[in-house]
Order: sequence, then C-alpha cells, then structure tokens
Amino acid sequence: MSEISEDFDEETADREDERPVQEATKGIRTFPCSSCAAPLEFDASQAALSCPYCGSLETIPAEQNVQELSYQAYFDQAESAVARECLTSVCNGCGAATTHGLNVVAAECAYCGAPVVLSEKSERRIRPRALLPFSIEEPAARDGFRSWINSRWFAPNALKSRAREGRIQGVYVPYLTYATDTESDYTGKRGEDYWDTQHYTTRVNGKTQHRTRRVRKTRWYSARGTVRVDFDDILILAARSLQRKYYDKLEPWDLANLVDYDDRYLSGFQAESYAVSLPAGFEEAKSEMTAPIQAAVRRDIGGDRQRIYSVDTAHHQVTFKHILLPVWLSSYRYKDRLYHVLINARTGEVQGERPWSTWKITFLVLAVLAVIAVIALLNSAGR
Repeated sequence: MSEISEDFDEETADREDERPVQEATKGIRTFPCSSCAAPLEFDASQAALSCPYCGSLETIPAEQNVQELSYQAYFDQAESAVARECLTSVCNGCGAATTHGLNVVAAECAYCGAPVVLSEKSERRIRPRALLPFSIEEPAARDGFRSWINSRWFAPNALKSRAREGRIQGVYVPYLTYATDTESDYTGKRGEDYWDTQHYTTRVNGKTQHRTRRVRKTRWYSARGTVRVDFDDILILAARSLQRKYYDKLEPWDLANLVDYDDRYLSGFQAESYAVSLPAGFEEAKSEMTAPIQAAVRRDIGGDRQRIYSVDTAHHQVTFKHILLPVWLSSYRYKDRLYHVLINARTGEVQGERPWSTWKITFLVLAVLAVIAVIALLNSAGR
C-alpha cells in the first residue's frame, strides 16, 4: 500500500486558511441562487445545486482525487493543517452532538427536532476529506420508509399513521477510515492428522469379540513465522448518537465512488459531529484487523490443524481520512418514546426501531394454541 501524505508545514496551513471554505459539519447551510438569490438545494437526481423557484442549476465538479493523511504526521506536526475552527452544540433532548460553521447562530437537532443552542466555545475539528453525495431523493426515501413501516406486522396500527407524519431529515454521518500495512510475528503449533488402528473387545449376544477401529490422531509441531497483510478503507463509525447496529446494517457503502469534499454538497442537509477520536477509531480498526490476521497466520502455519499462541503485530504507513456518508433520518414519537429509522441515501436500505403491539402478539399466540388444540382434537377423534 502506498501512502499519500500531506505537507503539514505552516505555509500550507496558511494557504488553506485563505480559501473560502466553510465547515463540513454544521447546521443546515444554504447557497444563494445567482439568478434570483433564493436558497439553492442539492438535487440528488442531477448531483447539482438546484433553485426551486427559477430552475437554475449550479454544477459541482465531482473530483475523485481523495487523499489520505498520514496518521503519525497528524500528531507530530501542525494539526491545524487538517482542522478548522468551529462551534459545537449538544442537544438537551437526545444528546446528539453537531458541529457548525462559525457563521451559524441557531440550529435544530436532526435526531429529535429540538432547538439547540450553540456553545460560544470554539474548537478545532478534523475536516472531511471526502463524501458520498445523496443519490436518493426525499420522496423516494419517504416511500421506502412507508414500505418498511407497513411491512412491520407486529407494529401497532396507530404507529403507522403517526410514523407517516414523522419528520425526515438528510444527515451526513461521520466516519473514519484507516489504511495500514501490517507485519505480524507469531508462535503456535501445526497439527498433522494420521490414522491409527486400535484393537478392542466388545460383547455381542453374551460373547466377547475382538474388533479393530480407525482412530484419527494428530502430531503437533512447533511453528513460528511472520505474515504480512495490507488493509485499506477500514470503515469506523464516528457517530455515537444512535446504536451502531442500525448503521452497520446500512452497509455496504460504495466507497469507490467517494468524491472530494465540497461544501456545496451539504446544502440543505445537516452533518453530525464525530464523537470518536482518531486514536480511539484506530483501536477499533485494529479489532477489525484481528480476524484477517489470524486467518493469514493459520494459512502460514499450514497442516490440518493450527494452534495460535501469540501474535505481535506492527502497523506501518498508517493513513486515515474523515469522510461523510449520507443518511435519511426519520424520527417519530409513540407513547412518549422517540424512535428512529435510517435510510441509506445511496442504496435505499432501511433499518430502524419500532414498538411492538402487545395485542397482536397475544392474538398470534392464542391463534397458534387454537390450531394446536384443533389438531390434537382431530387426532384423538380419529383413533
């Protein structure tokens, strides 16, 4: 794996500061139409900014020159080269954290709809390097949401009507990706099977008989060695506002179609702030590497069976990037509890939470018991 790193000197940082680039993670930001000054909106069907009043289009160059950053250089040199000043807010209702540009003064939580107050304290955040633009428009996302709700047979009937009226918001979810070359020294044992003939006696009809049987045994040999495994784009969720299992079920993501980050892709959307630090994310990535490395060790040991005693892994040329992935998020309340449904804005995959109807489950159990009783009655009558 070749490493692409940036020059983190002060001159580079100064040049980047001169560019009129807004924060990636922010409250909803709009861009004025050059013809009528109305707010432009991102049109997923055309991958461009569109004016809902005069129909003007502003194309966004989709450049696929996504560069990764050196993990070690981020800590050793000027962190400001990959960071920006920003404001943060934490929703008092659900605790979701959002990062905003310095020019944003008010926002609304995408997860529960509550208004949030921006902190006056600014901090430096890692800027996104790339994103996947929304390709599924809101009407299609709503249709997918309705189909998902209607297919939940055990959901309360009242839920379906309330859920259809729920709000839906486009949100960019933060992720970190890691790439690294690994070199793992291991110790273990290689097992080679062989078959042995055993003689034994048994009694058949009161008589003792001598018999033989084939028994598989294993000879074990010490093994040690080194394996090398390269990893690219290990995807780590950097959001903590909702349970990870729902985000995981939205996969796979077409990361091959990542484009360079451009502020205009965020027009009309929100972006959640990442809540996982760069080192913490790398520790999660290491956990994702464990199984592939152990599989490589077992292949290297060979034989019919393997035992692994120790694995010492070194990581070389570690790089990372902060990316944003698009999700349609629908939030609705049922009996004073907030539920969320997530829709992959690239594939349409729907995952989420829903309440269960007690009376429907009870009715099903009673119906099953009734069927069993009828079958038992018919069987007893036929005897």
